[in-house]
Amino acid sequence: MNQPVGHQHPISQMIAEINSIFTEVGFDFAEGPEAETEHYNFDQLNVPKDHPSRDMQDTFWFKSQDVSEPTVLRTHTSPVQARFMESHKPPIRIIVPGKVFRNEATDATHEAQFFQLEGLCVDKGISLGDLKGTLEYFFSKFFSGKTEVRFRPSFFPFVEPGVEVDMKLLEGDSKLAGKWIEVMGAGMVHPNVLRAAGIDADVYSGFAFGMGIDRLGVMKYGIEDVRDLYTGDLRFVNQF
Repeated sequence: MNQPVGHQHPISQMIAEINSIFTEVGFDFAEGPEAETEHYNFDQLNVPKDHPSRDMQDTFWFKSQDVSEPTVLRTHTSPVQARFMESHKPPIRIIVPGKVFRNEATDATHEAQFFQLEGLCVDKGISLGDLKGTLEYFFSKFFSGKTEVRFRPSFFPFVEPGVEVDMKLLEGDSKLAGKWIEVMGAGMVHPNVLRAAGIDADVYSGFAFGMGIDRLGVMKYGIEDVRDLYTGDLRFVNQF
């Protein structure tokens, strides 16, 4: 009797594909703890003490054995870049796919836990043009078609300037073709973040970006409810 053949979960498939694409342009894989200290989740990333993201509505806080070191379930994968920059000298090029947690209501487009992709590049002479070119290359590979990327000004504490990134697929049969889709937040690494990690901000610059891998799945596969990715329902998973 033929036994059914197992396969990777769609999120694992996407992470493997993302790793493969960024490896082509010199990025390494990095990872870090999901239970993170306040220091790395917020302080090292230039997030002010009174920033709303520190409130209970957005962050899962829990008591740690060391009461002097408040601990959270990481709200983004950016703490990994802070840790990596402390232990590595430029040039740095890493991607960080991993699970993050937000204390928020769930619906078809939001989950309390989801997967995020962080990217970081630090070197001499890095500009927003390098960020734009890197993202256009990634999206064209991931969505199998020529893409265009545009930036809109925005604010994030750990980058300056900060941008919202829109992507448009210029060709292909996808429903996305010809439409501008908001895909991520990004920008130039804030000098305070570089200095906090021991990197000379007068010599080096860098870009960083963060996007939801679940959102990429919605765009790539037409998934209508991101919660389906986490139910374990084989009727959904076996479609991939």
